[in-house]
Amino acid sequence: MSLLDAILRKARLNPMRIVLCEGDDPRILEAAHKAAAEGLARISLVGDGERIARALEHHGWSDPHIEVIDPQQSSLAPSFAQELARLRAKRGMSLQQAEAAILEPLVFAMLLLRLGHVDGSVAGAVHTTADVVRNAIQIIGMKPGTKLVSSFFIMLRDEPFHTNAHALIFADCGLVIDPDADELAEIAMAAADSATALLDTEPRVALLSFSTGGSARHGCVDKVRQAAEQLRARRPGLAVDGDIQLDAAIVPQVAQSKLPGSQVAGQANVLVFPNLDAANIGYKLTERLGHATAIGPLLQGLDKPANDLSRGCNANDVYNAIAVTVVQAQGTRGQTPYGV
Repeated sequence: MSLLDAILRKARLNPMRIVLCEGDDPRILEAAHKAAAEGLARISLVGDGERIARALEHHGWSDPHIEVIDPQQSSLAPSFAQELARLRAKRGMSLQQAEAAILEPLVFAMLLLRLGHVDGSVAGAVHTTADVVRNAIQIIGMKPGTKLVSSFFIMLRDEPFHTNAHALIFADCGLVIDPDADELAEIAMAAADSATALLDTEPRVALLSFSTGGSARHGCVDKVRQAAEQLRARRPGLAVDGDIQLDAAIVPQVAQSKLPGSQVAGQANVLVFPNLDAANIGYKLTERLGHATAIGPLLQGLDKPANDLSRGCNANDVYNAIAVTVVQAQGTRGQTPYGV
């Protein structure tokens, strides 16, 4: 069974309520129908109620597990406006401004998640990543003890990447442009937790660099080494290498040669990139030339599961993101243990 199959199976064991705020986009509608029909999730579509209903009916995608919510008509609007005004009071938002803001489907969807009406959110087929992340941070908030929201991709291949590993976590490929050592350590810790939750295996973390074990001297290398030291101090039981070159991170023979005594020993399943340039290039090379499936960008560090999409996504990308969000929500609610 592939990792994606395992994620889909977990989702079906206990389907969560997932909100999609871009309900008039054909890709979203197709994915929502498929997820509901297959028992993957209970879907809430937020947007113009009449347009969404017509589109579902036109395609024959009506389903009792798909709920359509129009912010203009919802009985939840008054309480949502009050909650948003409370959250944004320090920024000077009035109740009247909040009443207008909650009519935006993305804002309404995030409030549905914050207030427990749904268990997870997927957005970004139409909205920018900046819009999705900003509203998620402002409305859902950060996970306690977390200082940074970052992102990751699950990279999947039928043929193993290395040593029978068919799935890797890549971070951060979508948000933090040039993390400092503290931020890089935060990204690595969150990515390790994401690997534990979604890969069904112990995380083995490689903080990537053009240097291995101090083979080069540069400020960029120092940053990676400092992040690795912080990670080891904060997670002493975690297998961590850094600074480390990619080949030493994923090829055991190279690791033995370049970094004797490596904790990861060339079997990394979490690759943490030093900046967004390297990460974005790395995941797209792996996807386009390595023929891997990229699921994401997925967000980490928020108090509840809220994931982003690429605006170039297709319906299958949305469907996969829904599945991952369901599994994340199961773990958040403690209803279905990871690893089942």
